[in-house]
Amino acid sequence: MKTRNTTLLFIATLLSFAVFSQEIDIDLFASGFNSPVSIKHAGDSRLFVVEQGGVIKIVNSDGSVNATPFLDIDSRVIDTGNERGLLGLAFHPQYMSNGFFFVNYINNSGNTVVSRFIANPPDGNIADPNTEDIILTITQPFSNHNGGDIAFGSDGYLYIATGDGGSGGDPNNNAQNLNSMLGKMLRININSAEGGNNYAIPADNPFVGNGAALDEIWFYGLRNPWRFSFDSQTNDMWIGDVGQGNIEEIDFVESTSTGGENFGWRCYEGNATYNTSGCPDANTLTFPVAQYTHSGSGPFKCSITGGYRYRGTLYPNFSGLYFFADYCSNEIGTLTPNGSGWDMAFSNQFTGNGWTTFGEAIDGELYIAGRNSGNVYHIVDNSLSIDEYSKSEFSLYPNPAKGFITIESNDNKAINTVNIYSLHGKIVKSINFNGLNQAEINTTDLAKGVYLTEIISDKSSKEIKKLVIN
Repeated sequence: MKTRNTTLLFIATLLSFAVFSQEIDIDLFASGFNSPVSIKHAGDSRLFVVEQGGVIKIVNSDGSVNATPFLDIDSRVIDTGNERGLLGLAFHPQYMSNGFFFVNYINNSGNTVVSRFIANPPDGNIADPNTEDIILTITQPFSNHNGGDIAFGSDGYLYIATGDGGSGGDPNNNAQNLNSMLGKMLRININSAEGGNNYAIPADNPFVGNGAALDEIWFYGLRNPWRFSFDSQTNDMWIGDVGQGNIEEIDFVESTSTGGENFGWRCYEGNATYNTSGCPDANTLTFPVAQYTHSGSGPFKCSITGGYRYRGTLYPNFSGLYFFADYCSNEIGTLTPNGSGWDMAFSNQFTGNGWTTFGEAIDGELYIAGRNSGNVYHIVDNSLSIDEYSKSEFSLYPNPAKGFITIESNDNKAINTVNIYSLHGKIVKSINFNGLNQAEINTTDLAKGVYLTEIISDKSSKEIKKLVIN
C-alpha cells in the first residue's frame, strides 16, 4: 500500500503542476464563415459549422471548407434581432446508417422550429433541404432568449434548450411555469411518435403523469441556455446560462440525474436574488457550480458561451478542464476540479472574435468560433510542447511514437529505470536499464494516447516527459 500511495502522490503532484501550468492559445483552423454559432461532428473527422443565417458548411480535417453548403435553409430562417437564426444542430446517434440530423431555428414567423433532415448517403457532403420533417414548434413571444442548442444524450433522446421567451426579467414567468416549454431543457424521443406529435415522451421524464406540467420538460428555471454539452466521458451535462444584467452562470448535472431540477431563474440570477415573488424555497433549487460577474472580474463581460470538458489527448494539461467563453470580453475560461468545487480562470483576450460556440471533434479536441471574426480556431496549450522541460537531462524520441522510443542521456547521468504511467496514475510499463546511456523501449503494447514517462538516473535524479502514442 505504501508503494501505491507514493505512486499516486507522484502522479497527483505532477498533474497538479500540469493543470496550473497550462496556457490557453488558439490556432486558426478555418475561416470565411458568416456568423458561426454552432460546431458539431457526425461521427467522423469532419466538422459541421452552423451559420446563423441558415447555412451549414463542412470543414474537412485539413481545415479546408467545402464550397457547396451541406444544408441551405436560409429562406426559412429569420436572423434579425441579433439572437434569432439557425441556432442548433445534432446528428442522430445512428447517423451513419440512417442519415438523420436535426436543426433548431427561428422561422419567418419568429417561432422556434426543431426539424429533422436526411442526408443520403450519410457520409456525403450535401443534404436534401426538401426532406424536412418538422418535429416541434414553439411560439416565441419576443425576439430574444431563444436558447437554440440541441444534442443527443447517451440515452438516445434529443435534448432541446429553450430560453425564457425574451424581453427582460422573464415578464411572463415562463421559466418557472411548468405549463410552458420556455426556459427549459426538453427531452424527447424522436424514434417514435405518439399523441399526434412527431415524437414520443420518454417514460422516465420527471413530469409524466403530472397534469400540472408538460411531459416534455426535463429541467426548468433557465433564462437563456445558449450552449450546453454532454461530457463525452461521463455523460454529465454542462449548461452555460446567459444572465440578466450582472451574473453569468454555469450549471452542472450528473449523468445519474432523474430530471426535474429547477435552476432558479427568474427567482435568482446565479446565486443572487433577482425576483423571488411567488418562488419556491431556495432549498429546492439547483444553484450554479460557478458564476462570474460582468464587472469586477477583469475585462467587462456580458454573455457566457458554454463549452465542453476537454477529453482529447494532445494536451494533457487540459485533461478534465471545462471550457467556456465570454462574448464581450473575448476571453476563454476554464473550470478546474478542486475537491467538491471548481476553480475558475480566464485566458488573455482574443479581441475581435465574439465567441459564440465551441465544438468537440471526434478525437476530443476542442474548437471555438467567433461570430464577429468568422473564424474557427483549434484550442491549444502553449505552455508545454512535446519537449516541455528546457533543462533536460534526457532526450526522448520520436515523440509522438508508433512502435519504439529511444531515451538518450544528454550529460554524464546514465539511465537506471524508466516508468511509464497512464494519466490515471497507473504504471503501465517499468524497465530497469542499470546505467545505460541510451535505451530503446518497445511501445507497441501501449494504446494510443498520452502517457507520463519518468526517467530515473543512476544518481537517483528524476525527469518527467510527456509521451504521445499514435
